[in-house]
Amino acid sequence: MFALLEAGDRWADWAGAFVPRSSWVVAGDPPGSVGAVRRLGIGPLASNETIVEHVPDTRLSYVVSSWQPYKDYRADVDLTATPDGGTRIVWQGRFVPRLPGTGALLRAGLRRLIRGFARNLARAAERDR
Repeated sequence: MFALLEAGDRWADWAGAFVPRSSWVVAGDPPGSVGAVRRLGIGPLASNETIVEHVPDTRLSYVVSSWQPYKDYRADVDLTATPDGGTRIVWQGRFVPRLPGTGALLRAGLRRLIRGFARNLARAAERDR
């Protein structure tokens, strides 16, 4: 599962409709490590995301480094093995809205997006088994 998460050039394979394209702007060495920058999406909805923490099989953290309707966005994705052989995904993000009064709307949209990413990641990992 972590291999899918860290492969910025493969997000379009599993993330869903909001990520029709994915690529490396800076791949890192090894690819997906701290300092790597992935580009997800197309046009004005695309985002560049810089990897800021990379703990293999456990945690991947990133910040959005391109303009969005929020700033200071950071997400932490933690993967934990469960006793039944599965994986628990905890995907948390935080941000500051650029426009006062838009925080609740942005939070709701990002929550839905992240839940979809987590669900799609789990499904893709199950298919890759």
